[in-house]
Amino acid sequence: MSDPVLQLDALVKTYNEGAPNEITVLREAGLVVNPGEVVAMVAPSGSGKSTLLHIAGLLDAPDRGRVAINGEDVTGLSDRRRTAIRREEVGFVYQFHHLLPEFTAAENIELPQYAAGRTRTEAAARAADLLERVGLSDRADHRPAELSGGEQQRVAFCRALANAPSLLLADEPTGNLDPATSDRVFDMLMGLVRETGMAALIATHNLELAARMDRILRMDEGALVAG
Repeated sequence: MSDPVLQLDALVKTYNEGAPNEITVLREAGLVVNPGEVVAMVAPSGSGKSTLLHIAGLLDAPDRGRVAINGEDVTGLSDRRRTAIRREEVGFVYQFHHLLPEFTAAENIELPQYAAGRTRTEAAARAADLLERVGLSDRADHRPAELSGGEQQRVAFCRALANAPSLLLADEPTGNLDPATSDRVFDMLMGLVRETGMAALIATHNLELAARMDRILRMDEGALVAG
């Protein structure tokens, strides 16, 4: 049996530790996400879900606990190694697309590939393939301001998948879209996850979308429980 793509064990994260206004946002939080699995994380704002996603994606470190990606304990690795794993194994999507406005859709997808060592020809071919998969081949040369909200978010998903990560982390990825566009973008996301076999952890307020994923976890006083 293959290792989980993501395993979080007993994560604890406290801000302003020891101060009168100390806030513990994660209390022994743990989860496992397996290859090809899409897990919803349902939690209100301020509950610690973004902190958990940042720790899972190696953008932050827990005060206590363990993070493993593809069976490798990454908790105590050097910053350089953590950066390499984040670049090669993890894709991020946020509520707002954060596309670079001066670059075209294709160029936004090509840029992260250069950091991974791909040539311009390889990066362009990968961008073209991803844009075709999400139905945006005819928008490749358009800048973000020339795209609709749904198109921008589809490009953001393509950018997250540019380096073929094994783990996708998404924080309210459809929260800024109208319901119809949200459904289309979510269907595209699910199709890409199923096709590639990667694992996905998706934080969302949308209970209807959450119900379409494989499992639902709920943040409860800093811990994750079955939803």
